[in-house]
Amino acid sequence: MFVPLFPLPNLVLFPGVALPLYVFEERYRALLRDVQDTGSPFGIVRVLASSQESPRPFEERVSRVGTLAHLKQAQLHDDGTSTILVVGGDRFEVTEFHLDRPYLSADVRRWPLEDSGVGPDAEHASAQQMLAALLRLRPADADEIRQGAPADPLLMASFAANVLPLDGAQREDVLRAPTVIDRLELLLGMVPSSARTLN
Repeated sequence: MFVPLFPLPNLVLFPGVALPLYVFEERYRALLRDVQDTGSPFGIVRVLASSQESPRPFEERVSRVGTLAHLKQAQLHDDGTSTILVVGGDRFEVTEFHLDRPYLSADVRRWPLEDSGVGPDAEHASAQQMLAALLRLRPADADEIRQGAPADPLLMASFAANVLPLDGAQREDVLRAPTVIDRLELLLGMVPSSARTLN
C-alpha cells in the first residue's frame, strides 16, 4: 500500500482518535491536494530527531511505524493554508520510503493487532481497570473522562494514551504493542503507582 506521509514531532496518532491539523508548508499543501483527489488516507509518523539534532537524511529521522489518517474535514483559507480534521485508522509499518514527490511517501503494510487470546471479557475488564486508574489520576476531570471514555477496549487504549502525560517515545511503544491487552497493560504501567490501585 502506497501512502503520503505527514511526519510530526512527538505525535503518535491512535485508532479512532480525531486530530485537528493546520497545513501551511507547501509540501503538505501538495499532500492534502493529492489526498483530496484520491480519497485515500495518508500516514502520520513520528519525527524521531530534528535536523538540528541529527545530520541524517529526513527519511532516516522518522519512525517506520505509524497510523493511517482518514480525512474527515478540510477548510481552505484565503492564504492557501488549511485546517483539517483526521481520524486515526489502522497501524502500519513502512517497508520503503520514497523521495520522488514534494513530500515524503512510502510503501507500507498494515499491521493489525494480534488476538489477545483471552476473550472479550478480559479485554473489557482491562479497559475498566484503565478507566478507574485515569479517574483516580485526574479526579478533577472525572466527569469529562467518564463521558469521553469509549466502551470498546481498543478505543479505550487510544483514549488513555491521549489522556496520560506521555512523551512521543512512550506513545510509540504503546502503538507497537502486539495486542489490545498488551496495549492496555503497558498504559496502566505508565500510570503513577498511587493511581493504579485504590487507596
